[in-house]
Amino acid sequence: MPVETALFARLIDHAPLFPPANLPLPEALEDHRRARGGPHGWIVRRFVAPASVLARLDGEGLALSVVTEFDLDPSDTRIEAVEVPPNGAVGAVARETYFEVDVAAAPRVVEELARTGGRLKVRCGPTVPALDALAATIRACKERSLPFKATAGLHHAMRRDGRHGFVNLLAASVFDQEEAVLSEEDEEAFGIDGEAFRWRDQTASAAEVERARELFVAFGSCSFDEPVDDLLRLGLLAA
Repeated sequence: MPVETALFARLIDHAPLFPPANLPLPEALEDHRRARGGPHGWIVRRFVAPASVLARLDGEGLALSVVTEFDLDPSDTRIEAVEVPPNGAVGAVARETYFEVDVAAAPRVVEELARTGGRLKVRCGPTVPALDALAATIRACKERSLPFKATAGLHHAMRRDGRHGFVNLLAASVFDQEEAVLSEEDEEAFGIDGEAFRWRDQTASAAEVERARELFVAFGSCSFDEPVDDLLRLGLLAA
């Protein structure tokens, strides 16, 4: 597998219904169809929707990640993943179930989630979590082999203006020195050299990146174009 594919395949959980896009459902669905049908549609993972719109998605043929506070019908095959807000009452973990936890508390929760089969969801905006807390969370997920996803505030690939970048999160899942990788703002520090992903003088093969992506599963973004355009601008993604 090419390292570009290992890095970015099915990376974006597309969430145009959510802020700041807040698109009406028909427009959100059309935006999602356009993203999936475009040249970089292989980067799309799932359509993120609140449970309240499920009845209006009949016949859409979507792979869904559903945000809900309650258990859902386990026979609904459209639902590939569930995202549980803080204090949600979802009990059964019958599929990919991501529990949103405050980043400051996440390292303490990782062991319990790993034991019960749950997964972790971390929010990176609009309130930006502290860099050291996010680094500790990623490190804990590595130690327990716990899959996680991120959401909010990650339209840009690189860290800028005190906000986290999704390539930084990817790289922190691949390489050690999580704090240093998350704090990286030099756009030349990351690159794809042949069949390797590079951060400064460290490199990772496509196989190593694949293993890291088993941990950092995806990030939610209301925009598909913004993160993809950033990857193209940085030369990390072929046009």
